[in-house]
Amino acid sequence: MTVQLRDVTDADMAAITAIYAVEVTGLVNTYEYDVPDLAEMTRRMHDIVARGFPYIVALVDGAIAGYAYANTYRGRIAYRWTVENSVYVDAACQGRGVGSALMRGLIEACTQRGYRQMVAVIGEPSNTASIRLHERFGFQMVGIFRGLGRKHGRWLDTVQMQRALGDGADSAPSNE
Repeated sequence: MTVQLRDVTDADMAAITAIYAVEVTGLVNTYEYDVPDLAEMTRRMHDIVARGFPYIVALVDGAIAGYAYANTYRGRIAYRWTVENSVYVDAACQGRGVGSALMRGLIEACTQRGYRQMVAVIGEPSNTASIRLHERFGFQMVGIFRGLGRKHGRWLDTVQMQRALGDGADSAPSNE
């Protein structure tokens, strides 16, 4: 199976919205309760891209198999070299290398843009597929927040993982 990556387009948003809808309604990989519609997902994508963050899709046999993007980790200015990643893979394509391709592409795009740290916020320690994916790409466990969110009638723990990009914290950024 060949996975191709490219930047997102508006035409991809219906497939992305469908992938995300499964995550919202059936899983705890996002703590969102209500499925955003196509217009809202498109608005979010435009906002992320307009602020200079990467937003990519994975294609398998010409169809959207997953997507990934980076976004602001936190709003304060001192965090501007740190991004939070999001990687979502269509359920039918999981375990076939799509997540790895997306993670590789996202890390490369963020490094090229001069970001120095990438943080993963993973819903639930039981999400071993996501944790293992991040570990394969050099992320280290930073901690687990207990009972940080509530969804589907239960309290959810949240995993945080981190990896350096480029020089990480070993040198000052050139755009300081």
